[in-house]
Amino acid sequence: MNAEVRGDLETTMATMSDSPHINNIPTQVGGIGYDCVKRFYTSLVPTGKFFPPDLEVVPVSQTIDENQLVDEMIFKCTHTTEIGWMLPNIPPTGKRIEVPLVVIVGFKDGKVTHEHIYWDQASVLVQIGLLDPESLPVYGRETAMKMEEIIVHTNEQQ
Repeated sequence: MNAEVRGDLETTMATMSDSPHINNIPTQVGGIGYDCVKRFYTSLVPTGKFFPPDLEVVPVSQTIDENQLVDEMIFKCTHTTEIGWMLPNIPPTGKRIEVPLVVIVGFKDGKVTHEHIYWDQASVLVQIGLLDPESLPVYGRETAMKMEEIIVHTNEQQ
């Protein structure tokens, strides 16, 4: 992720196996196979459409074994640039986004074989003003706030 944040395509791709796949589940953005994954990163990482400059990641939990990493976090940023994997073709709104996000990363022989990234897209669309939560069972920043409340409660219990 550090290489992605820095916009370092070569280092990002050096972490990948010969046949990786990436799937950003809510938007179906990513790629299957080395060339498609590289094309995905090439279209987003160097253009600044990957992460806004004020990106903040709040760790929630992490589970690791020899073949897989499951990283639960709260993704926070201001929508000041297009976020091509989360909000493809949506111009910056200047609105704040805070959403729980889960990344599942598979490994084989020390290389990334896959990334599956999950988040509540309805929550993101509410936060940037593209979805009205009034008549729908969806929430905006409240989803992230609830997760932060749980983190605080869990830490107090330990």
